[in-house]
Amino acid sequence: MPLIPEEPQIHESAQGPRVTPASGRTAPTPRPVPGPRSAAPSRPGRPGPPRPTPPVQRTQRDVVPAKPGPSGPAVPAVSAATPQIQLIPASAEGALDAAEEAVDLLLDSGRAPGEVLVITTGTQHPWAEHELSFGEAAYWAQHDSGDDVFYTDAAIASRAASRPVVVVAVNGGPADAAATVLPLAHSRAGALLIVCGDSQQINSVLGAGVGAGV
Repeated sequence: MPLIPEEPQIHESAQGPRVTPASGRTAPTPRPVPGPRSAAPSRPGRPGPPRPTPPVQRTQRDVVPAKPGPSGPAVPAVSAATPQIQLIPASAEGALDAAEEAVDLLLDSGRAPGEVLVITTGTQHPWAEHELSFGEAAYWAQHDSGDDVFYTDAAIASRAASRPVVVVAVNGGPADAAATVLPLAHSRAGALLIVCGDSQQINSVLGAGVGAGV
């Protein structure tokens, strides 16, 4: 009886996985699950030059002091103000009434009573006559308080202090009364000088071109 040669025995470890007869496909070999990758060790590098320290941030601009210049004459900060002059034409008899109307307009426009000084060249204002009857001390005490319109005449007007508005009533008096009192009134007026009287006489003292009205 003839002998059938045996098939050589092949181990899987040497040949590989077995072939499944049903499908004829190679069974997959299970792959190991990869684990977390370890960080690659740092490679030593060459030490570079040190970085320069950043400059300190400035909070203010450097101020260069100005060089002193040559000294010169001092300039006054504020020049003396020249009061505005207004003329109200009136006769000697009507100058006092015109001055009263000017005062009323000033107060109605917002001027405080203590800002107004009234000077007469002839007959005194009734208020001045009344207050002087109580004595000069009481009269000038009211002037110093500065609470109300103050009335005086050319004979004693030099004692009155400056006020923002001075009203002059050229209502008679000596011939040179206007020439004497108007320069004084101009020096006492801080902002406005109102003159009630004859236009020609007033312009001859203060100069032509004085504005009319209040």
